[in-house]
Amino acid sequence: MQIFKKIITTILTWEARVVLMRANPKIIAVTGSVGKTTTKDAIFAVLSPHLHIRKSDKSFNSDIGVPLAILGLENGWHDPFLWVSNIVRGLALALSPQDYPRWLVLEVGADRPGDIRKIARWLRPDVAVITAVPEIPVHVEFFDSPQAVLNEKRSLAEHLKPGGTVVINGDDPHMSDLRNDFRGNTVTFGMESNNDFFASHDDIAYDGNEPTGMSFRANHGGASVPVAFYGSLGLPRIYSALAALAVGDVVGIDVNIGSEGLARWSPPPGRMRLLRGVRGSVIIDDSYNSSPAAALAALDTVRSIATSGRKIAIMGDMMELGKYSSDAHKEVGTRVAEAASMLITVGFRARTMAETALDAGMSDMQVRSYEQGEAARAGLELEKELQPGDIVLVKGSQSMRMERAVEVLMAEPQTAAALLVRQEGEWKAK
Repeated sequence: MQIFKKIITTILTWEARVVLMRANPKIIAVTGSVGKTTTKDAIFAVLSPHLHIRKSDKSFNSDIGVPLAILGLENGWHDPFLWVSNIVRGLALALSPQDYPRWLVLEVGADRPGDIRKIARWLRPDVAVITAVPEIPVHVEFFDSPQAVLNEKRSLAEHLKPGGTVVINGDDPHMSDLRNDFRGNTVTFGMESNNDFFASHDDIAYDGNEPTGMSFRANHGGASVPVAFYGSLGLPRIYSALAALAVGDVVGIDVNIGSEGLARWSPPPGRMRLLRGVRGSVIIDDSYNSSPAAALAALDTVRSIATSGRKIAIMGDMMELGKYSSDAHKEVGTRVAEAASMLITVGFRARTMAETALDAGMSDMQVRSYEQGEAARAGLELEKELQPGDIVLVKGSQSMRMERAVEVLMAEPQTAAALLVRQEGEWKAK
């Protein structure tokens, strides 16, 4: 199977490179350890009303995902006939890339050392966006250190086309060295006022007592523009919106015009998405994946919500953290005790969260633990107890399948296929 995958990846990569050479689109590439997909989607929302542009589907960001995105093809999963069809369609596009988009916004990720560098060498983006690299980044288990992860992310900027621009999170201390080292054009975004694009007056929007989204002011060059988005919560989403406005400015779209695109920006599934829960509760679906920084940010958002009900956190294991795993789960457990009135854990690693939350002052009645594979059971047993005004955060790494807890807590489970992550037949069968 690995040999088959390598052959397919090699062929599709060659086809993608031919398409780029012949169509010569402008490329915006997004990387980082958090927020890549949300930022990619935000950039598309700002640019798509004004440019002939296409974005990568879902989280197509790997050595095979990036070529699929460039070629506009779907994941063949375990179907060899679909992969053969992809190759044929890719070859047809390579031979005649008619009406190909003038712009591409692509996500580039790294599971192992060298992943981004290998793609960046031939992708050669015009704009590289780096979201953030926290102290304990996801996938750090497979790298020598967090610094090695950072170096991998930086390689995207190192392979820019001449005259290209790097758009970076200026609040991330790791990015300051990149800005100093990079001699090309750089633009920063963040919450701090020393950034080229920065946010102020951020707040949660409500419909009655129910949170519906967020608002803030985007500040740039002396102008201050109101921005609002709906359907999801959290500072990470504001960072994504700022990055999108910065990219828009780089390609010639004024921040006032760009903010209009963000008003139509739909949140991707599983990223702090607001869903109606049973009996008047509200679900914050953050079930796509998890890392220490993302989990802490999600809990800070829960803490800031005004509600008459309880705040409940259903937290699954955070994977691929290696030697940092225990300390990271402890830190999240401490934050849960500060942000929520009830903690439900799924997985043996997350039990460390439960133990730490108990040590931080939560009572035995406030904490429950389930085994890996019991996300749906955890949701079912909580569902019977939910009340109007309850806020339920659901978060965990991909392999924990926390979307199964979300599905049983939804007021309209018949909409799961459209609203939740991992609803394809291949995922549902796992």
